[in-house]
Amino acid sequence: MRIAVTIFLTDETITPTRLARELEERGFAGLYLPEHTHIPVERTTPYPAGGDLPREYGRTLDPFVALGQAAAVTENLGLGTGITLVAQHDPIGLAKQIATLDHLSGGRFTLGLGYGWNVEEAADHGVEWRTRRELVRDRMAVMHALWSARPTAHEGPYASVRASDAHPKPVQRPRGPVVGPRTLIGGAAGPKLFAHIGEYADGWLPIGGRGLSESLPVLRAAWADAGREPSALQVVPYAVQPSPGKLAYYADLGIEEVVLQLPPAGEKEVLGLLDDCARYLPAAGAIA
Repeated sequence: MRIAVTIFLTDETITPTRLARELEERGFAGLYLPEHTHIPVERTTPYPAGGDLPREYGRTLDPFVALGQAAAVTENLGLGTGITLVAQHDPIGLAKQIATLDHLSGGRFTLGLGYGWNVEEAADHGVEWRTRRELVRDRMAVMHALWSARPTAHEGPYASVRASDAHPKPVQRPRGPVVGPRTLIGGAAGPKLFAHIGEYADGWLPIGGRGLSESLPVLRAAWADAGREPSALQVVPYAVQPSPGKLAYYADLGIEEVVLQLPPAGEKEVLGLLDDCARYLPAAGAIA
């Protein structure tokens, strides 16, 4: 089992280059970074975890810039977003960012994407909340068109692109309906989410990893209904607080990668926690 980490990197935390080097040296599989462009002060949307919104949400580094730094100082470390708020991006520009990062890192990028929770943040980007899932679906189709081997057009209700020359291309070859880097969709279990995973992604990025034994059969059925190869489905529990028992449970479910949550802290605290989490690396390998 591969063990990766996620962290809110900010202007107050350990730097991307320092963290990336230390992760690779210790044998961690990857680094996933979240995204928030800004947090409107006048916000009525409640924080999904309850209580006050943590300070780091309004100080988050741009994940693509930070991952570019991480790519430059590592050779094997996986690089991912957890998650990219696709609805808040121009899809043509985002396709270029992703393809460039994937190309320069030698195919190490994973696009974790989601639909967001902060209505006010999305509204400042011109996103109509009730149709954001359809908007993301259409923008992903634009990016797939730009990443295709031959110039390909897409005309949709929310986003369009002419057949175009667009390079570089992501390293990974198309598989089924998916074009571009490994793509995982985050969000709560449900029929709409699972249908979208089957339509244009490689798998699911469930936050916290709770309830998987109940949700996985439903996801697998939706995946099969989409005509996808059963063995190709990837499920990566995200922002997990680890324990040996939890990792063994994931392994029994056939899960091959888990993303552990690190705090948004300075270098000393984060590196100390990495040393503690490193004890799971050989144990997880033995379980898998």
